[in-house]
Amino acid sequence: MTDPLSDVIRLLRPQAVFSKGISGAGRWAVRYSEFGQPGFCAVIEGRCRLAVDGEPPVTLEAGDFVLLPATPAFTMSGFEPATPVLIDSKRSPAPLEDTRYGRRDGPPDVRQFGGYFVFESPDAALLVALLPRMIHIRDVPRLAQLVRIVGEEASGEAVGRDLILTRLVEILLVEALRSVPGGGAGPGLLRGLTDARIAIALRKMHGDAGRSWTVSALAREAGMSRSAFFDRFARTVGVRPMEYLQTWRMAVAKNLLRSGDIALDEVARQIGYGSASTFSTAFSRQVGMPPGRYMRSATGRKDIARARA
Repeated sequence: MTDPLSDVIRLLRPQAVFSKGISGAGRWAVRYSEFGQPGFCAVIEGRCRLAVDGEPPVTLEAGDFVLLPATPAFTMSGFEPATPVLIDSKRSPAPLEDTRYGRRDGPPDVRQFGGYFVFESPDAALLVALLPRMIHIRDVPRLAQLVRIVGEEASGEAVGRDLILTRLVEILLVEALRSVPGGGAGPGLLRGLTDARIAIALRKMHGDAGRSWTVSALAREAGMSRSAFFDRFARTVGVRPMEYLQTWRMAVAKNLLRSGDIALDEVARQIGYGSASTFSTAFSRQVGMPPGRYMRSATGRKDIARARA
């Protein structure tokens, strides 16, 4: 069975993990600027406060896991008043050692393990928009275990490290996203997948992107009237059915074009366009450049990356 969540994570291509231990005691607060890349943490012991811009503040406790798919600005602190230390996430070098905030001596009030990675897909912004802005999960021990394993692997230089980290981060993402309660996610892919009827349509679109789907055809698959399906899909996923399908098709097209060894008419066929010219027009309208130029640009970037490696 097609799994849209796994499809999206594979196309996001998570890479390059950085992780470290973080602790705090007494009066402490730290304010991180917007980062834009995914960040995560697991609280090992104790408690602290987390205030993510645009989200209600939360208290993090031992066993909690937080994932920020695009990491907006946030403040993390203890429970005593303190002036936040400002950190520019994009300019400040990541510390190589574990970080301690507040009082230096004595046991910490909170201890956590956190870090970040990057989505290498140029479509990351489009795909991340389908995910919750902040994911806060309690009482899922597997997540804390995965974070520890990621940290152990990231801190070493063993053979196969990069491949193992890539797979671990993919697993961490899937585990985190599928642990979100159905009612705890805002409009987006996760809420859509918890709605039995909308999930059918999502799986059909992902499983056969080359089919000439219409709203009526998707509604029939979901066992609903066209109008009821359209309204429920838009309300649940946050975009209209054809808008979602177009976004997914173009993400698949870009992934195919980046390989550099596939004809345009084959790309068009795989994502449901009758001809290369029709596909080229739609691609240019959405991406801002013709698919041929996009392919040359993408393969050129890969050649430069290989030369620097």
